Amino acid sequence: MRGLAAVLASGIAFPAVAADFFEPPPVVEAPPPVYQAPAVGGWYIRGDVDYHWNDFSHADYITGTPGAEGRLNGDLKGAMSIGAGIGYQVNDYFRVDFTGDYFFDADFDGSTVGFCGGGAPCVSSDSTSMNALLLLANAYVDLGTYYGFTPYVGAGIGGAHVRWDDLRNVNDDGEFFHEGGKEWRFAYAAMAGVSYCLTSATKLDVGYRFSHINGGRMFGFDTGAGPGFDDGINVHEVRGGLRYQFTGNNGCEPPPPPVAYEPPPVYKQ
Repeated sequence: MRGLAAVLASGIAFPAVAADFFEPPPVVEAPPPVYQAPAVGGWYIRGDVDYHWNDFSHADYITGTPGAEGRLNGDLKGAMSIGAGIGYQVNDYFRVDFTGDYFFDADFDGSTVGFCGGGAPCVSSDSTSMNALLLLANAYVDLGTYYGFTPYVGAGIGGAHVRWDDLRNVNDDGEFFHEGGKEWRFAYAAMAGVSYCLTSATKLDVGYRFSHINGGRMFGFDTGAGPGFDDGINVHEVRGGLRYQFTGNNGCEPPPPPVAYEPPPVYKQ
């Protein structure tokens, strides 16, 4: 009887001892979450203002003497312009846009050397003004973003509608007017600048753009001289504007703070 009681006691005690040695499975914490920003890309609109300086070489014109050619030298002053455009940010490093800029009237003062009535040499005074509409398709390479600043370089190609006002020509023979030329011309541009994140969707854009407008008709025929053709115009622009991206991500929005990891509860059975 005593042996049976001892066996039963040992059978009851063993599970209790085994239970005392049971340990729950170790809890392995997941690594902290890694935030991956959405891919940069989307449509944007832009608006720009600038002040530009114009390089005017000269204009050649036909004179009243058969086979002879005259030259108009002068200075085309600087002026303001305004512009707008629409574009697409392809990725972190590449974007394209289409822009239109209106160049306000730039005054021109020049002179010609020729012969007045009676064959006497004389110098004339010439004045007019020029405005233009410049349309460009552009591509840019963004060179990385550093503390919200993104430097870039770019190039564009397109056309310009150049409008010269009537040319006023004054010499010893009197005052004469030549009708101004108006036409579309080929144009191209190169630019460099930097943008800065103002908000999650808006960037400030400042930079420099060089534009070249091909030569074309500057003025028409009058009193034995003309027409005249300018040799082309180089435009140096200091620009500033805003870009607003209305779809996608432009890289300005900061990532949300990571969510702290909370392990699931472990229940002891």
